[in-house]
Amino acid sequence: MKRILPALAILAALLVFAAPAHAQAIPTLPGVERSDDPEKVVTTLEVILLLTVLTLAPSILVLTTAFTRIVIVLSFVRRSLGTQDLPPNQVLIGLSLILTFMVMAPTFREIKEHALVPYMDNRITQKQAWKEGIEPMRKFMFGQTRRKDIKLFLDITKTPVPAEVKNQDIPTEVLVPAFVISELRRAFIMGFAIFLPFLVIDLVVSTTLISMGMLVLPPVLISLPFKILLFILVDGWHLTVGSLVTSFY
Repeated sequence: MKRILPALAILAALLVFAAPAHAQAIPTLPGVERSDDPEKVVTTLEVILLLTVLTLAPSILVLTTAFTRIVIVLSFVRRSLGTQDLPPNQVLIGLSLILTFMVMAPTFREIKEHALVPYMDNRITQKQAWKEGIEPMRKFMFGQTRRKDIKLFLDITKTPVPAEVKNQDIPTEVLVPAFVISELRRAFIMGFAIFLPFLVIDLVVSTTLISMGMLVLPPVLISLPFKILLFILVDGWHLTVGSLVTSFY
């Protein structure tokens, strides 16, 4: 042990004295240089931040807009019909995106008028643009979020809030998960209502087949045409999309 400690001390001294020479030997990338101009550094950081936001854009679209409820309800429709992969996932997601932009159009328009256009015209700073842009999204989420869910995440995060809680006192990182679980609850309620009539058809067909002694014949094979016929007769897609869009107002 006595021999190891002096050896470690000598090695540490060599590393300290060799550090400057080693740092000078580090190769640099072509076109990448150090900058003493703060504006250039800030611009670079803004570009990095923009790229990060674009990377997270799908998650932001799913978690803070009407997309969650719409895509889940449409998936419930397909599952209750029992048509397997019809309509395909691309169609359901595409329709969900279109309906999401329709529902969120007033919110996006407000963001454009109060945040994006003034920022592009250099009338407000980036911080002000963020503040003005997040407010319409918060307003939309507050309109669809239950107070019970907000209180749940306030308790989980132990966020201090005043006795008379107002919307501006709720942090965005608390509002977003509360909004998501509220949307999941509404989507499952609507999905349950969609499932019921098709479940009745399955029960009637199964009972009929059992009473006739046709135990080998799959009930799903017989009930599928009846479910599709019922869905067409009541104009199911029209009712589903109409109910989805009006549920946000």
